[in-house]
Amino acid sequence: MTTQATDITFEKSALKSVLDAILAGLGRAFGTYIHQRSRIDQIDALHAKSDAELERIGLARDDIARFVFRDTFYL
Repeated sequence: MTTQATDITFEKSALKSVLDAILAGLGRAFGTYIHQRSRIDQIDALHAKSDAELERIGLARDDIARFVFRDTFYL
């Protein structure tokens, strides 16, 4: 009995490399945009403040999210 094995390897084409780089860049840019849009850094910074510091700026701890997203709420 004879067995045949074929091992075919393909080189990554230049076009595929360019498309991979473009798509990876778009993914990183979208991730950065989403992170900035989420405003997590602002919320974390305000949560790190003491109650006295929050009181000085006229903010209650329960109102942090409302304060950070105040421009997106329709009143």
